[in-house]
Amino acid sequence: MRKRATAREVADAAGVSKWTVIRAFTPGASIAEESKRKVLEAAAALNYTPNLLARSLATNSTRQVAVFVDDFANPQKLPFLETLTERLQAEGLVAVLININTHFDHVHALLHADQRQVDAVILFGTAFRSETLSDLQLGRGTPPMFVLARDSQIEGVPAVTCDAELALREIVDHLFERGYRRPGFMTGATVLSTALKRRQHFVDFWKEKGVDGVSVFSAEKYSAEAGAEAVRSYLKQTDPADRVDVLMCENDILALGAMDEIRGRFGLLVPEDMAVVGFDNYELCGSSAYSLTTYEQPRQEMVHVIVGMIMGRLEPETVTLPGTLVVRNST
Repeated sequence: MRKRATAREVADAAGVSKWTVIRAFTPGASIAEESKRKVLEAAAALNYTPNLLARSLATNSTRQVAVFVDDFANPQKLPFLETLTERLQAEGLVAVLININTHFDHVHALLHADQRQVDAVILFGTAFRSETLSDLQLGRGTPPMFVLARDSQIEGVPAVTCDAELALREIVDHLFERGYRRPGFMTGATVLSTALKRRQHFVDFWKEKGVDGVSVFSAEKYSAEAGAEAVRSYLKQTDPADRVDVLMCENDILALGAMDEIRGRFGLLVPEDMAVVGFDNYELCGSSAYSLTTYEQPRQEMVHVIVGMIMGRLEPETVTLPGTLVVRNST
């Protein structure tokens, strides 16, 4: 294998000091334009690239951001991760994806991230609770943390999220105008659902319109199978005359599973027998097979804000951003 060029070799070739070479490859560092030009030309000739590991020891920054994810069954996670990793890499950062599941809880994930000396942690779609921070295993060196795409339930940890109150008000207004009066709401897993606040806003806004009887039932997790199973149980146990005329699902994957079950096993029509609404605007929602009314989160803007906080350009604080109601045939 060809030996890797060193900063010292680049410095000798450019006629500058080793520290000048380091400054030339450090964003924002003070260096004369002529010196930087000489360094970059010598580096190109020697095929030199800076050693990020060595730089992290000198700067106390690894340029790594840990991203905790636990609900991989939700396909909406992939577009968010694509946008997030692209923006991080554009900033010279790299994402370290850490899977939170029954074998690896938040404490182990934080310890793992701390051992890698990541510069920040993004809690993405996780049921992260304040008591985790007080765990004796964590010590005092926990990196800055941020919550993406749901409310933070931890004091001092900012969140960047879609404005759930505005979203559900727009959804309920739309459904009320269409004449629906027997609403139902399907939540996901109870622990994860709490931080979304979508169910509570849905119930509250219907109450404002004089409708108190919102039927609420839960799926065990965020998946199409869980959505189908939850609506199957509801339809079997509920007399046709008492069924809801519109079902709001906490996210699109639940709604798609529910629609398959409503139309397939029970032979009902959507929206004639029961309208269905989702949340996220997952890619399949717009297909002719579903044409699902849903609410699109401002993914690009949310990622822009959270990366701005990590980079220090924006003040770390909770930010809610408006999304867009997407009306289709399912309502």
